[in-house]
Amino acid sequence: MTAYNPPVTLTPLIVSLATDIGAACVRLEFQQDQALKLRRINRIRTIQGSLAIEGNTLSEAQITAILEGKRVIAPPEEILEAQNAIACYRELSHWLSWQESHLKAAHNMLMKGLLPTAGAYREEGVGVMQGTKVIHMAPPASRVPLLVKQLLDWLKKTSLPPLIASCVFHYEFEFIHPFADGNGRMGRLWQTLIMSQWNPLFANIPVESLVHDHQADYYQAINLSTARSDSAPFVEFMLQMILSAIKQALIPQVTPQVTPQVTPQVTPQVTPQVTPQVRMLLKAVTGEVSREQLQLALGLQDRKSFRERYLQPALNASLIEMTLPEKPQSRLQRYRLTEAGLRQLNQLPH
Repeated sequence: MTAYNPPVTLTPLIVSLATDIGAACVRLEFQQDQALKLRRINRIRTIQGSLAIEGNTLSEAQITAILEGKRVIAPPEEILEAQNAIACYRELSHWLSWQESHLKAAHNMLMKGLLPTAGAYREEGVGVMQGTKVIHMAPPASRVPLLVKQLLDWLKKTSLPPLIASCVFHYEFEFIHPFADGNGRMGRLWQTLIMSQWNPLFANIPVESLVHDHQADYYQAINLSTARSDSAPFVEFMLQMILSAIKQALIPQVTPQVTPQVTPQVTPQVTPQVTPQVRMLLKAVTGEVSREQLQLALGLQDRKSFRERYLQPALNASLIEMTLPEKPQSRLQRYRLTEAGLRQLNQLPH
């Protein structure tokens, strides 16, 4: 079997985020007692977040009730999805991330009663839809067994840090789309498994909950990585979610004096290490462009998400500016790079 090395550029942002996550993990390990107390609620948030991304409407309270064996009034399929996910996360420590039989067993458990072919690779072609638009055509079904074997073999042998490798695996798994359904849930579950094999703390850090809060950016990062044939944008996005999730887990132990210490450390990094969304925006600004042109260039349909996660942060950081600042709502409004934006753009990897 030919060895496969997934293409990923280790950008300065990836290295920086991985370093910050390592430091945050050390801090969290000092709070093990608190982490144990939060284990149950974080597991519930993890399950609720991962299911919600796929359209499940159950609340954290309802999933808690299911976990406790109580009766819940909700669509039977959504209840079954939650029951299966609970069973999977309980079994997490018994699986090896590079074992194909474990991967199939996990999918069988996750999709039991929901998919006739649970635990088996798809036998037909499949496309990932966004509304009525096909945004990704997965590889032919005939190639799936080989592609999965190559990916798992890479995962077992890679010299990449497990934190980064888990993100690369997650992207590659979604690209292959090996099962007829449940690929998103499986990709997130398996990334949690890979990270928890490196550091058991990750079994109880609700990264999925934050991914749900930034769902549009999650899919945008996948699409951008596919367009570039490089998983770096997705890795950057996931590492940001992981770091944020750890910081939230640290919040219960934060003392009043921490806030003034954190702010000056974070603020200077904003300009040299802008978010992946602002980076995308800067690369899309050519000359003077309208909001509609920027959204089109970035492949974004949600105007609110674009404004809050892309446009406004770039304006706030003075990386772009309005051509008509005195008329922010004008239909003639255009946006252009500032000198700071040009400097930042020149520093970004191409």
